[in-house]
Amino acid sequence: MKRATEIELAEEILDLQERKVPFLDDAVTSSPVEHYCDPHRLELEREKLFRSIPQPVVHSSELPTPGSFLRRDFAGLPLLFTRDEDGQVHTFINVCRHRGSRLVQDHEGCKQRFTCPYHAWTWNNRGELTGMPHGELGFPELDRSALGLKRLGCSERHGFIWVLANTDQAPDVDTTLAGLAEDFEWFDAASHVVQHSDVEVRSVNWKILVEGGIEAYHFRVTHRKTIAPYFNDNLSTYRQFGPHLRSVLSKRSIAELRDQPTDQWRLRDHSQVLYTLMASSQFLVQSDHIAWITVDPLTPSSSRIRISTLVPADLVATEEDRAHWAKNHAITVQTLAEDFDIGEGIQAGLTTGANDTLTFGRFEGALNAFNTSVRERL
Repeated sequence: MKRATEIELAEEILDLQERKVPFLDDAVTSSPVEHYCDPHRLELEREKLFRSIPQPVVHSSELPTPGSFLRRDFAGLPLLFTRDEDGQVHTFINVCRHRGSRLVQDHEGCKQRFTCPYHAWTWNNRGELTGMPHGELGFPELDRSALGLKRLGCSERHGFIWVLANTDQAPDVDTTLAGLAEDFEWFDAASHVVQHSDVEVRSVNWKILVEGGIEAYHFRVTHRKTIAPYFNDNLSTYRQFGPHLRSVLSKRSIAELRDQPTDQWRLRDHSQVLYTLMASSQFLVQSDHIAWITVDPLTPSSSRIRISTLVPADLVATEEDRAHWAKNHAITVQTLAEDFDIGEGIQAGLTTGANDTLTFGRFEGALNAFNTSVRERL
């Protein structure tokens, strides 16, 4: 984010606060209830969004050294991430090319070769087939070079491994970010490590989970016992960057900037800057760390959610450091649980016939922008 943009966003919030008005879109909008329940639509979303747009699936710190590997399920695919001896990252489908068994059972570790538990075919961490017991006798004409692990396109950029699941070609991440590359340089996740990570499955459509994070209208009620006292009531702004959103969720303390010269302003000290990437990730940039929330749809009414706390790599050495980050992670998990509980209640009510549509007010315009971007890509 350019320094001028940071100041501009702070000034925008201060102006709205002074005038005592929220950030308003032109009209009330809505989203059909069936969009959160339809299995056919979910398959389209998975194919057109989760697999066709580069997604940040793993943080670079989760593959810390040559030989590191990591398993992760995403967009209905079992994935294997490796870092080879030259430090290059690879992404494969975690399936044996012989009889289709799951190749790697361990969730993470460090090894250069992976042996199938069924017949002991073996691949190296570059995906090359290196071993076949009784291969010359049983498969005399088999072209081993054609049986490398199924590769998916990936790029390591801005501290993340980005996966493009519908090709084996490396994606152009900065083009995908549609103008947000400078912002990613600004919050500098590449200098961070994953300090804590929780995974849970919730009975709610993935879009409802995203919608719950991109408006501040609910803060005063839903988060009244946690973060609401620290935030302005119903005061947030947003901008679109292609299919992505950048939201500013302002804290009450932002009023202090009026008494400071602009060269001392630091937006993330007085707000949470939220980046919502189509389709799987939200990055909540806070004063001294980043909360990374990923959502992976399992069914129309269930989603896997991963909540990770990214912290500066040089601030994890002491017991005091670790206690600080553990406390912050717990606050994030607790606050998001309040949103997820509401989301499950919404999902349970969708098929009751009470509503044909969900309604978005003028100060909930980011929800309509998000759903419009989804529809355009289907």
